[in-house]
Amino acid sequence: MKKITHFRYLIICTMVLLFAGCSSSTLPQATPRASLTTDVNNYQYLIGPGDNLTIFVWRNPEISGSFIVRPDGKVTTSLVEDIVVAGKTPTMLARELEEALSTYINSPRVTVSVNNFSGPFSEQVRVIGEATNPRSVNYTQHMTLLDLMIQVGGLTEFADGNGAKLVRVVNGQQEVYEIDIDDLIRKGDISKNTDILPGDIVIIPEAWY
Repeated sequence: MKKITHFRYLIICTMVLLFAGCSSSTLPQATPRASLTTDVNNYQYLIGPGDNLTIFVWRNPEISGSFIVRPDGKVTTSLVEDIVVAGKTPTMLARELEEALSTYINSPRVTVSVNNFSGPFSEQVRVIGEATNPRSVNYTQHMTLLDLMIQVGGLTEFADGNGAKLVRVVNGQQEVYEIDIDDLIRKGDISKNTDILPGDIVIIPEAWY
């Protein structure tokens, strides 16, 4: 067991070192809701593989129904085969379906709703390393680092929370920020909280005793 733990530590440390070369300035703390960045305020959910879609065509219940988005990001409806839905908002998809169905129906009106959210991988937030339940988490609007850590069950007893890194793509460039999860969770220092954005990766190394 000690060898396995040490091996995990080496892997996580290697990842942190690889990202360290492109570290940038300090990550800003979570901002008040009234002054959130434009990107956060304008966030719109994008459909992804595994999502359950309810497609309702007004006055045409026979072609309405529930559809699971396949791993290839497509669904097949009664009249439209293999339409790409992943990466689109429900509203965008509704307009595209209306255009496709207009060949068969006069002035179709379509509503698309999403159940059992998964979202595309590019929108998910990933937590790697010494979290109690490291995994990918579906992004939700106004998510903060504290919200994220609650979803993954907090830190393990072996975590070096103040040695954690947040990896984010900014204007097409990968940036790495230092984050103090120990201070946030174990000391209650809310100044260490920060906004999380779609696609963020949080890497939590193991403490070296």
